[in-house]
Amino acid sequence: MRIIVPIKQVPETGAVRMDEATGTMVREGVEAIVNPLDLYAIELALRLRDSSRSADGEGNHEVLALSMGPPKAQTALREALAMGCDRGVLLSDPAFAGSDTWATSNVLASAIRKLGEFALVICGERATDGDTGQVGPGIASFLDLPLVTYVSRVRSFGPDEMVVERLVEEGHEVLAMSLPGVLTVVKEACDPRLPTLRGKQRARQAELVRWGHQELGLAREKVGLAGSPTRVVRLHRPSVARQCRRLIAADEESAALAVRELVDILRQKNLL
Repeated sequence: MRIIVPIKQVPETGAVRMDEATGTMVREGVEAIVNPLDLYAIELALRLRDSSRSADGEGNHEVLALSMGPPKAQTALREALAMGCDRGVLLSDPAFAGSDTWATSNVLASAIRKLGEFALVICGERATDGDTGQVGPGIASFLDLPLVTYVSRVRSFGPDEMVVERLVEEGHEVLAMSLPGVLTVVKEACDPRLPTLRGKQRARQAELVRWGHQELGLAREKVGLAGSPTRVVRLHRPSVARQCRRLIAADEESAALAVRELVDILRQKNLL
């Protein structure tokens, strides 16, 4: 049975730029990486696949990485393949540009539906470029599947049901979920492995399936900026102004003066 892992290629944290005219993120010419939180989803999927194999290495599970983005997002899929995923599917179409979380969830859910039968969809907790955590739940909603978020441990994984621990403020919840279903996982779930040399060689030669809105049967007005109900109406960069006073203590006399001034300042602010 198939385990599907939606992953996202995101800009390096320090390279995030916004287009003030459209309110969308600028991705062209920006160094990109696999969303770090998606690596935990990949690792968990690989462990579930491997644990279902028999002693002779035979198994009926495959892990498929799925990514929506521009053509260069194929590098994220190849990294997932190098880690051990079996196949990769790229959802790339100019019509997808500017998609919000609703439109993105719709596209990913349509691709998952087109792929056919599956046991599980595993998503990262959130993407570091948007930080919403909405796409995993959105996929579950579009596919009308059960959902468990913030999963920190899988206790059991069977053909029809799995038992997981969910991280909450008070500790952990233990939940049983019927399959097929959707999970979003947190860092505590596992430690991602590094790609191997053999994995990198296989990933470099692997053929990736590529679908656009027509292959998914989606109308152009239902995807991308046109199909996104969220609108960024204005971007504002807050100005940070700090008034500082410098106390110089070059010798004993100036040090004593600086200490008295510092004490006065702290008393004025009711900190002493």
